[in-house]
Amino acid sequence: MRRSSSARKSTEEMQGLKNRIIRTALATRARAFDRMRRDAAELQRRTFAELAFRGERTAFGHDHGLRAGMTYERFAEAVPVRDYDAFRPYVERMLAGERNVAAEGCARMFARSSGTTSDRSKYIPVTAEALWRNHLRGMRDVAAMYASEHPATRIFEGRALTLGGSCRTEHGALVGDLSAIVISCLPQTAGWLRLPDVRTALTEDFEAKAAAICRECTRRNVTSLAGVPSWNLALLRRILDYTGCDNLLEVWPHLEMFAHGGMGFAPYRAAFAEILPSEDFRYMETYNASEGFFAMADDLSRDDMMLMTDYGTLYEFRDGAATVPLEGVRSGGRYAMVITSCNGLWRYELGDVVEFTSTDPYRIRLVGRTRQFINVFGEELMADNAERALAEACRATGAVAAEYTAAPVYMTLHERGAHEWAVEFLHEPADAATFAATLDDALRRLNSDYDAKRRTTLAPPLVRALPRGTFERWLRRRCKNKVPHLCNDRRVMEEIAEATAGDETNATVAAEAETI
Repeated sequence: MRRSSSARKSTEEMQGLKNRIIRTALATRARAFDRMRRDAAELQRRTFAELAFRGERTAFGHDHGLRAGMTYERFAEAVPVRDYDAFRPYVERMLAGERNVAAEGCARMFARSSGTTSDRSKYIPVTAEALWRNHLRGMRDVAAMYASEHPATRIFEGRALTLGGSCRTEHGALVGDLSAIVISCLPQTAGWLRLPDVRTALTEDFEAKAAAICRECTRRNVTSLAGVPSWNLALLRRILDYTGCDNLLEVWPHLEMFAHGGMGFAPYRAAFAEILPSEDFRYMETYNASEGFFAMADDLSRDDMMLMTDYGTLYEFRDGAATVPLEGVRSGGRYAMVITSCNGLWRYELGDVVEFTSTDPYRIRLVGRTRQFINVFGEELMADNAERALAEACRATGAVAAEYTAAPVYMTLHERGAHEWAVEFLHEPADAATFAATLDDALRRLNSDYDAKRRTTLAPPLVRALPRGTFERWLRRRCKNKVPHLCNDRRVMEEIAEATAGDETNATVAAEAETI
């Protein structure tokens, strides 16, 4: 017994020493964070000058007249804003192994992303510089930012459980999920800080991966989680089933923080609160995508993120037909994000819509996707409205929603249009009609266009409860990472309906119809 106590004390001392060493090493980045808060515009000017200088040496630069020392105004005139389909010819040349196409050298890594709406995969180049200067720096800075904001943290005494995807070699290049590419390229010393084992992390089949993580990680000291909320929630449910525990703090008593990104967190917050029942547990939002690591929360009491302006990315923002640099945005404004980056993307429109909550420092929050909305009837419903309304309906009825999608129900000769919501609940609402009515009321209050159409062409929303696991099966079948929460057509809704046809657990309710 004495030897066991001594060994435990020695282990705790080593963990404490590791925690102090890592926090000390990360503390130097605090100065960089202060500079981004203070001198963001200057950092962006330097980034532009560097990108223009290096772009001159590429085929893309030759095609568009990029020159060292050119002005931003000349750059904006010479290079049109593009989406992926317009940029695809350059990507295909990079995939074929051609050198100096849109970035210097030869790209040997590509993040494959199916997105949420397109059936065609996107191949986003990940240059060696972008990997280290952007993606890996972002991972490190999440830890540094968290430690600077919470000096007493003991997070580094344990390990981070990071749930990644899979990748493989195709035509001499590493192709797959960005998370898998990053894990594949981590130095061996990262094994001291993260779980699971690399082989487990890169397992392609999710069920096999989850089973291996359960065996490998449930007896380890996990102090943080990182990844996409939807897939992490699916994994953590399996952890609880495997261990027989009621919540994750019984499995990992020192679990302290979840760094999440890739999608809005609001629809998942209640579900995570249920399996992590602690007011002290912290959630840290990040804005990381296949195209780059762009922002992270620098104050966990806020619902926004600080834009990271020294990551080799030039930011621009489109409002209608006008596209402006960082200095041209206004607080409260909503913009489509456009980037030029050291990964070889030039004035590339991501498809994300952000709102600036502050310009001193520059802070943003994601409010939707340029292609994810419902506007069949002029209601202009975006994800931010939808997520807030859904959260309010859940609070009012004691429900916990795990996932959802919404789509229009088209008008007929004799019936008004409507919105149909397919929701997968962890806990169904105490009263389904109250849930739908509260959802409707919240949407009307949050969105004046929706309210106006509810007075004329829109009927109350229809809410359909789906069986547990429906969306996870849909994601795996469609080889996607995210559920499109808002669709302007019925394609996804019909796929979901087909997948659940004949299931007696489905139930459809509507808010109380009002007299017009």
